[in-house]
Amino acid sequence: MKKLLAFTLFLCAFSPLWADVSPKPEMEFNFIYNTAQKPAIDPLHSEQIQCSDNQCIESKPLGVYGLQKLYCQPTGCFSIAYKYDNFQKLIITFADGTTRESNVFAAPDTLRARFNVHVNEDDLTVTPTTLKADSRAWARRDAWVSLILVLVIELVAAMAYLSYRRKSFTILYSVGVANLLTTAASWMVLALYVKETALLWFFCLLAETLIIRLMNPRKISLYDSFMLSLTTNVTSYSLGMILSFLLAPLIF
Repeated sequence: MKKLLAFTLFLCAFSPLWADVSPKPEMEFNFIYNTAQKPAIDPLHSEQIQCSDNQCIESKPLGVYGLQKLYCQPTGCFSIAYKYDNFQKLIITFADGTTRESNVFAAPDTLRARFNVHVNEDDLTVTPTTLKADSRAWARRDAWVSLILVLVIELVAAMAYLSYRRKSFTILYSVGVANLLTTAASWMVLALYVKETALLWFFCLLAETLIIRLMNPRKISLYDSFMLSLTTNVTSYSLGMILSFLLAPLIF
């Protein structure tokens, strides 16, 4: 168990992708037209560019990488990334055949951020807004798929741990309750304020430990509650990246 804990802490410190199905960095783009016509956005030919400097001398497309992608509808866009570069730029193609390029703008320092995109005659102007990103992201398909995946994976992992430690399987219900509570808190509240997915991981780990312990004071010790939470979270976060890659085309 000590080796598992040490390995987990190593991953927490050095994993750049945070391989899981929890909330990831997102940017929401609200389009405001300063033009006579308001052409729809062409999702297939629009892209977000990642820049390593504020002049965008070195750049690369955000691209499609698992869930990472710029998702557009005719009236707006949002993007998901496992990790954004420091600076970004939009290149949006519209249904009338025109393409407009934005200014270079700084990536946010929170997991979720909202931007206004002013559509001008020849270009786009992207500015951050003080409005919070849409908190209804929990209602998106990826949030519900994530919840189902995490529940299934963690309950199976919990069964394995409880069997190994010869603990009552009635503890499983508290694992499910703890997961529902921490997932809801992560997607609906914390993702609007925290800066790193790692913080959400530690929150889930500790909060689930306490919930499991408090719901089973006579059936499981604090140590076993922690190790149970650690086992389930390590399992779900490790398998999450593989599953998100496989299911990404179906989620959106």
